[in-house]
Amino acid sequence: MTALIGPVFAKPTEGAGAPLLKATPSQTEAAVWATRFLTRFHYKPTPLDDAMSEQIFKRYLDSLDGDKLFFTQSDIDKFAPYKDKLDDAIYDQDLAAPYAMFNIYEQRVAERVAYARAALAKGFDFAADENYQYDREKAPWAKDTAELDELWRKRVKNDWLRLKLASKSDKDIRDTLDKRYAAYLDRVRQLNSEDVFQTFMNAYASSIEPHTNYLGPRASENFDIAMKLSLEGIGAVLQRDDDYTAIREIVPGGPAALSGKLKVGDRVVGVGQGEHGQIVDVIGWRLDDVVEKIRGAKDTVVRLEVLPADAGPDGKHVTLALTRKKVSIEEQAAKKSIIEVKGGDHTRKIGVISLPTFYQDFDARRRGDRNYKSATRDVEKLLGELKTDKVDGVIVDLRNNGGGSLAEATDLTGLFIDKGPVVQVRNAGGQIEAEEDSNPGMAWDGPLAVLVNRASASASEIFAAAIQDYGRGLIVGEPTFGKGTVQNLVDLDDVAHNEKPTFGEVKMTIAQFFRINGGSTQLRGVTPDISFPLTVEAKDFGESSYDNALPWTSIEPAKYAPVADLKPVVPELLQRHDARVAKNVDWKNFEADLADIRKLRAEKTVSLNEQARRKERDDQEAKRKERDQASTSATPSADPAAKTEQKIREAAGVRDRPRKADADDGVKIAVDTKKDGGKSQKRDGADAPADKGEDAGLQDDGLQPDERSITTDIEREKKAKDKRDVVLDEAAHILADEIDLIRTDVKLAARILPYGAMSTRVD
Repeated sequence: MTALIGPVFAKPTEGAGAPLLKATPSQTEAAVWATRFLTRFHYKPTPLDDAMSEQIFKRYLDSLDGDKLFFTQSDIDKFAPYKDKLDDAIYDQDLAAPYAMFNIYEQRVAERVAYARAALAKGFDFAADENYQYDREKAPWAKDTAELDELWRKRVKNDWLRLKLASKSDKDIRDTLDKRYAAYLDRVRQLNSEDVFQTFMNAYASSIEPHTNYLGPRASENFDIAMKLSLEGIGAVLQRDDDYTAIREIVPGGPAALSGKLKVGDRVVGVGQGEHGQIVDVIGWRLDDVVEKIRGAKDTVVRLEVLPADAGPDGKHVTLALTRKKVSIEEQAAKKSIIEVKGGDHTRKIGVISLPTFYQDFDARRRGDRNYKSATRDVEKLLGELKTDKVDGVIVDLRNNGGGSLAEATDLTGLFIDKGPVVQVRNAGGQIEAEEDSNPGMAWDGPLAVLVNRASASASEIFAAAIQDYGRGLIVGEPTFGKGTVQNLVDLDDVAHNEKPTFGEVKMTIAQFFRINGGSTQLRGVTPDISFPLTVEAKDFGESSYDNALPWTSIEPAKYAPVADLKPVVPELLQRHDARVAKNVDWKNFEADLADIRKLRAEKTVSLNEQARRKERDDQEAKRKERDQASTSATPSADPAAKTEQKIREAAGVRDRPRKADADDGVKIAVDTKKDGGKSQKRDGADAPADKGEDAGLQDDGLQPDERSITTDIEREKKAKDKRDVVLDEAAHILADEIDLIRTDVKLAARILPYGAMSTRVD
């Protein structure tokens, strides 16, 4: 047994809980407005009736307690009368039922946290031969409190063991876990009526179809920021740090950076408006509430009271005034790089354009602002720079790009084709229209490849499919997400003529898009010409993982003329690819990492025996070291799609685990926003088994991101990012091979590259 040491516990949480939440009149009215649009104008109009009520009930329960860690079967039995009454609750503007379910959920969380904190004082027998089932998505509800106690005993034991394996002392383990559980309850108690309402309405919206969502006023604002990649604020990324709000990053060129008075790790303890406004203490506040205080209109003043990073809790506070400005979120903007590929007696320069999302500042464009933010405009500029750099070919890297603006997908395709249809769109009435590039000429007419993975979705799939159908370039990577639907935002405040944001927005599926060849990317995605190993299985991630996704279908092809036929060159490229990766140690390590991850994902339980866990960890570490020693570089992070699963959907509300990705919501808000360790509102990562919750190559330290110092967390992120990207390297080699084949076979060149400007490059 572990020796008992008196821990220094975190602040108590056993006192009176947060007040019972209930819906506001504006929320019940917003629900009715949303229902009018969802039942009448959706691409898949579905009546709000008893059958839909049962679906809402199921999804709402899943969003509250998807891993079945808090409710017992008796709770579910008490909720049962609500199952076919939630439709009436919306129509009658009486949302007492979903709020009652949430209030009981909050009570159960408090009970579980109290049990977990008490268990820390008892210690554990790590010689016992027992297992913990950490994947409980399909598990039955616990029949009673005693069964939940046993489940949580194992959960806490697993948390302790992870830290023990990372060489933490018993005292440090108790302190860390006690603070973790207390903070978990605090986060749940900070959830407000808007959070609960959004969670419930999302349960309704997503019951119709996976990509339909409700956005409350605050979520709507964040979505708008994500699309235009700019906001008005101070230019700092904020992160929760215990009860503080800390500076995670300083955005170059923003007010915070230009002031020279803020640094990473500084903690904001108070916020005041204007030159003389009272400073409000924000210690212990929700992160997004602090963010809301700091954001504001351009050229207005915000005053921050700051506890410096190197000062203790009782250190001297510093007050500074910053004038808010428009800040660009460059993290999600298009970027370029160049990879040199050596082959024989020559070196090919391959330009890479990485595009995380298809962004556009719609409002600025409508206002006639000539400098509006646009993915296509940024890429066009980068292509011009790559031409100046005299690159031989270009790769458009769309890995983990979850989509965005349909117009941007069309315009971006136009940079690589002369003119013609890009995508066909069928609305709910069955009418079909083609979105076309009507601008003649190309920004880049040379060799092209598009790199995709399972998390490339929606607008990414439109672009990749059009490039493939025209024969304009090679598609390389994994089969894509399979999202073939179009969403539109309905501003409920606008239709209700509200003067200020009150009702929020509905993101509603209004159409389905089809390739110009008549097929659809829905469910099937885009199949690459050159396929790479799968980083995640289709059943776990992608459109096919949803139980209510729209079916695949097809229509008549559009009128278009392919510019080339790349099929003749693909077999030779595949042969060269296979021969190259067979000798590439880094690629073999990449495949081995994927195999390990697939094996771990298939497991649902983890041993709680210390000796067994140490052996498992040591074996994995030995394999990593062996691969690193044989490798010419650090092994790459093997699971980009798994990271995307957590960041691609962030809906406000209370869910226990990251939902399967909604490809349209994949943009992270990177400035003046929350960075809460990659967790959803509810998940605290406590049930992740040792060595199964980290990037490949980074040893599990048993901590969650917000339990590490900001400096340590940033260093770990940098270490993961610095790993060599062998997938991109191999894509560059494939494009270089294509260029070589074209330039050594004039007949092939004439077939593959019909454009005069392209043909003149043939050696």
